[in-house]
Amino acid sequence: MSINEVCQSIKQHDNFLICAHTNPEGDALGAQLGFYNLIKKLGKQAAIISDDRLPYGYDFLPGLKNIRRLDKGSARVKFDCLVVLDCADLKRTGGVYKLNHDNKPVLNIDHHISNQSFGDVNWVNAQASSCSEMIYDLYKKLRLVFDRDTALALYTGMMTDTGSFRYSNTSSSTLRAAAELLKFGVNVAQVYRYTYENIPPQEVKLLLKILSKIRFFAQGKVAAFTIDPGLAAVKSQVIDLADQVLSFGRSIKGVEVVALFKNNSGKRSEVRVNLRSQGKVDVNKIAAFFKGGGHKTAAGCTINGKIPEVYRKVIGRICSEFK
Repeated sequence: MSINEVCQSIKQHDNFLICAHTNPEGDALGAQLGFYNLIKKLGKQAAIISDDRLPYGYDFLPGLKNIRRLDKGSARVKFDCLVVLDCADLKRTGGVYKLNHDNKPVLNIDHHISNQSFGDVNWVNAQASSCSEMIYDLYKKLRLVFDRDTALALYTGMMTDTGSFRYSNTSSSTLRAAAELLKFGVNVAQVYRYTYENIPPQEVKLLLKILSKIRFFAQGKVAAFTIDPGLAAVKSQVIDLADQVLSFGRSIKGVEVVALFKNNSGKRSEVRVNLRSQGKVDVNKIAAFFKGGGHKTAAGCTINGKIPEVYRKVIGRICSEFK
């Protein structure tokens, strides 16, 4: 389906429940806030519900108060369309999708090549840098005027999902969109500093411990990190450190794939695996083997088991790509 079907779906409904994947990051937040503002500009109603706490470091984004945490009161939220953003699998919304017990129409907007097209309307564009860029395109299609808050949200989403416009998913369309958003007062240096140069001092020692446990495989082509439960002394920050760890791994000469292993929040028998690639190895295929997904250069999966056994399985699969 195309952007035209999305516009038609928006016109047909009046009350929207917006959500994205668990463990939200810059793009999930930017897309949700951008879409929320879009609905409001059309004079319609919307609510955003997340099954996770908001990540550290994004306090600068206007409108975060509009993202409600899933709780018992969430069942009372009225909507006639469920909007799922930046999410390849409906169940990755956590418990939010279960609020749709009346089977209201689902609008699925995503840029992951592994998207399962679970919606009644599916707009999946694997060529887009981010879901935030797709929301930017939606504004243009509907001829809506941007404002500073929306521009800041969408720019942040595009910037974070492209690694500050360094990754291969950065296109000329992405840069043109970012350039237009800057006209609305986005402070590029400030956004970068808030997002990437904002590690709390007490977290530095934890980050160093994680980095010190790096292991190499396949003649240095694979770098692997583990965030052991014992290291996660400050649980609320550890997910944010994952981005720092993955970026560090990508910066090492000769490394083609980076893998990070950590327990899902509060679940010692469920391991979240984040994968990054320089492009030669399709980590989406590796993640898909373990029932996950993502992009060719950035993907992930959740695997039942303890970290050591999951580690062996995933590293073995990655190394087989170099044989």
